[in-house]
Amino acid sequence: MQWDLGLQGLGLLILMSLGFGVVAQLVMGKATTRWLWIIASAAYFIGALFTSEVWFGSATQEELQPNIDGLSFDEALLIGLVAGIVSVLVTWYVTRTTRRDSTATEESPETKNIASSSPR
Repeated sequence: MQWDLGLQGLGLLILMSLGFGVVAQLVMGKATTRWLWIIASAAYFIGALFTSEVWFGSATQEELQPNIDGLSFDEALLIGLVAGIVSVLVTWYVTRTTRRDSTATEESPETKNIASSSPR
């Protein structure tokens, strides 16, 4: 049996990845970077592609149902979700700590008002 990911399987995988990325961006909102959708989509795509073509690539068609044009759908969906969720959490954590550090170094509005109202 030849295990090649066909155009229909690749297209489905891309749509699943982009769908996950859009949902992740909508759920996280402004709590993280505006590029979260592409990061989450890429992690989902890579995790699902690796699972379908490398991890389960040698399984027979009877062992993997459903198999959509070479894409091991259930396995790709599960591992893609795990990889995507991990990437969303890591991205949120990294951008959260970066924002907290950058806002701590800025002057507060009260400090700016005091500095501008003091006599010279």
